[in-house]
Amino acid sequence: MANDIRADIEKRRTFAIISHPDAGKTTLTEKFLLYGGAIQLAGAVKGKAAARHAVSDWMEIEKQRGISVTSSVMQFNYNGYCINILDTPGHQDFSEDTYRTLMAADSAVMVIDASKGVEAQTRKLFKVCVMRHIPVFTFINKMDREARNPFDLMDEIENELGIHTYPMNWPIGSGKSFKGVYDRQNQEIVFFTSHGGAHKAESTEVQLGDPNLDEMIGQEAHQTLSDDIELLDGANYEFDVNEIEHGNLSPVFFGSALTNFGVEPFLKEFLRLTPPPLARETSDHEVVDPFNPHFSAFVFKIQANMNKAHRDRIAFMRICSGRFDKDMEVVHQQGNRKMRLSQPQQLMAQDRTVIQEAYAGDIIGVFDPGIFSIGDTVCDPAEHWRFTGIPTFAPEHFAHLRQLDTLKRKQFLKGTTQIAQEGAIQMFQDPGRGMEEIIVGVVGPLQFDVLKYRLNTEYNIEVRLDEMPQEYIRWITNETDPESPPSLYLTTDARLIQDFSGKYMIIYSHEWSLQMLKDRNPGLQLAEFGESKTL
Repeated sequence: MANDIRADIEKRRTFAIISHPDAGKTTLTEKFLLYGGAIQLAGAVKGKAAARHAVSDWMEIEKQRGISVTSSVMQFNYNGYCINILDTPGHQDFSEDTYRTLMAADSAVMVIDASKGVEAQTRKLFKVCVMRHIPVFTFINKMDREARNPFDLMDEIENELGIHTYPMNWPIGSGKSFKGVYDRQNQEIVFFTSHGGAHKAESTEVQLGDPNLDEMIGQEAHQTLSDDIELLDGANYEFDVNEIEHGNLSPVFFGSALTNFGVEPFLKEFLRLTPPPLARETSDHEVVDPFNPHFSAFVFKIQANMNKAHRDRIAFMRICSGRFDKDMEVVHQQGNRKMRLSQPQQLMAQDRTVIQEAYAGDIIGVFDPGIFSIGDTVCDPAEHWRFTGIPTFAPEHFAHLRQLDTLKRKQFLKGTTQIAQEGAIQMFQDPGRGMEEIIVGVVGPLQFDVLKYRLNTEYNIEVRLDEMPQEYIRWITNETDPESPPSLYLTTDARLIQDFSGKYMIIYSHEWSLQMLKDRNPGLQLAEFGESKTL
């Protein structure tokens, strides 16, 4: 039995796809699904008039705007591997969802636009990968368009992100002159034939010394390729699997997700080099091996109303060890209660399939009656593991949230609370007015639009958001009575607020206010991070 579990776990690959917006991340995700047979036709990510939309973009606002605003989970099989893809939002306003999702991944695919190089959001997301020391594989996309010099792109990745690179293939031209790539491992040129991007690209392998190569790609391109290969072989870092596994060396691939050029070779090499499920550390610094037969998992995402007909909440769990069986009894560690996880599901964006079993590395969705929080652990009753928590990020934008129809107060509170429990927004209140004045905090202002849209479409609530001038938040760590707000001398731009667990914090507009607050209130203890909880 143990050997069967080991074999099933070893074939699991769980990775996140990260990028700056519009680098082609969602298109690449769909091409992976295409090669795995999970879908038969790729839908380009387009504007609101498009007839088809990306499979991974399931929320209506995503289809309208042509962007991903929430992480999607997809599983498919390819070449004997069981693959779990975590497709993350690229827009910086939804970065907190991406950060949490990266905690559930064992490796990451970083998609970079060949004409733009490393962009701001790429830097932020890469730092999370470095923090976790997970392998990062780079796919330089859009080679079918005019691109920057590949050597310049490699240098920028190394200088901007602080990671060594090793090109696994090398592009032959770009834009209209893009012919294919040179496969360094097999020392052959791979030509691709496109079929409009809707089907798999056909490839033809030709040896570098083929006498017909000048005629096939042109004498100038042949000479440039030969010179580039000589430079690469003489000056690049050595290929080291150990360095890749520790996140110190990133294998780099060139291609075009839209036309399928180089996608399948990249997928094959990625699966060969990326590790099976990694061990996880508990809050007691115990390391839980994925092959441990005792089941364990943690919640990294909660999503309400994926099924509009049932108004349900799904808790996404990353299985960390052992095997999961439908209806098995587990212990919810934070709630200290036994429970059965019935109707476990695996997902393809919003489409769900009830499963009978799952293994370490898999992502499953379970019905949440309102007891789970992000970071919670469930495990075999024989164990008492609690995995290390998932960091929360301080909001940078605040707004008063008001309902327009006072008769729908119950729906209003339910909707805001459920969306806040997903972690995308944080809810606060005025200590003197309580629930009469709700303040919403978000990482990026586009979250305000999503909040208004979802309250309207999912809960039939019209709201008004009045943005506030404050941009910074600090948690008060002194022991304070939730029923008696602390007596403070605040600056003119500062305001005392309270979360629904009773903790107090201060929001303010200017960085200089922080020192003034400390000077005016001797003994006041403030923290940059906290665990703001909802109702």
